Amino acid sequence: MTHVKRFQGIPMSKSMRGLCKEEDYAFLGMSEKMPKEGTEGAGDVEDDRGDKKDERKKEQQWRTHVAELTSSQEKTLQDRMTRLRKFREFQRKVLEEESATEDEGACLTLN
Repeated sequence: MTHVKRFQGIPMSKSMRGLCKEEDYAFLGMSEKMPKEGTEGAGDVEDDRGDKKDERKKEQQWRTHVAELTSSQEKTLQDRMTRLRKFREFQRKVLEEESATEDEGACLTLN
């Protein structure tokens, strides 16, 4: 009510009065939420520090995660390489045995 009485003498349309009223209440609501003048800078600095700390923590967690993934992938590749080498050695032995058997068979058929 005091709002209406205060601005009653100013010629405005009803919609303009409504806008002014909304802006006034919005401003009053913002000023209540804002910290006192003496602590304005301190709160911002602490928020920035907290944000930076959280960001560093997330970055560290990400780096740890990536390092673990890289390590597991390297181990997987090493294991795979070892299996492939063993398989190639096995193939060589089998081929040598087959060629040796074929050579013996060829010698027998020629004699």
